[in-house]
Amino acid sequence: MSHHPESCTNHVANHVVLVHGMWDTDKIFSKLRPYLESNGFTVHSLNLIPADGSLPLELLADQLAQFITQTLGPDTKFDLIGFSMGGIVSRYYLQRLGGLSRIKHFVTIASPHRGTIVGWLGNTLGAKQMATGSAFLRDLNNDIDQLGPIPFTSIRTPFDLMIVPSTSSEVTTANTYVVPAPLHKLMIYDKRVFAKVIEAIQS
Repeated sequence: MSHHPESCTNHVANHVVLVHGMWDTDKIFSKLRPYLESNGFTVHSLNLIPADGSLPLELLADQLAQFITQTLGPDTKFDLIGFSMGGIVSRYYLQRLGGLSRIKHFVTIASPHRGTIVGWLGNTLGAKQMATGSAFLRDLNNDIDQLGPIPFTSIRTPFDLMIVPSTSSEVTTANTYVVPAPLHKLMIYDKRVFAKVIEAIQS
């Protein structure tokens, strides 16, 4: 895991935690981080290690939980934003590791909430956990109503070739927005996505 020590951890700040996806590091937030900071948010991010799918998502969620406690203490409320796999790891943290009570807003960007066919093409446990019909996602989705009390936003692109079908990013407990970015990974650099993120966490 990595921690950005320059981030302020006082309880007055508007804290945001960013969670990256598979084969990424927190450097993927190089555009989103300053955008959020310019809008008055204190931004925290970590590196999930390893992020290649070789670890089960439950263990990555444990890393996230530890990072949040170490960075923000046991009680500070914050906004949580997950990109791709990071959205699913974040959901496990919320639904299974007790994070729900601390969340002000939850946003996922191009996350396979109902699975992706591409997951079955991967040869790692983490990839298969995100595959359409996986036991992992069935379990999470069985009680997704847990997320009902919190403001939950899902942002997707119809041109996503990693989340197939792209409508897998839609769930009944989330407000869904469609941003026509041409590629999955470009979602995290798209200013239209940033605008939706800010709209969601300032609501």
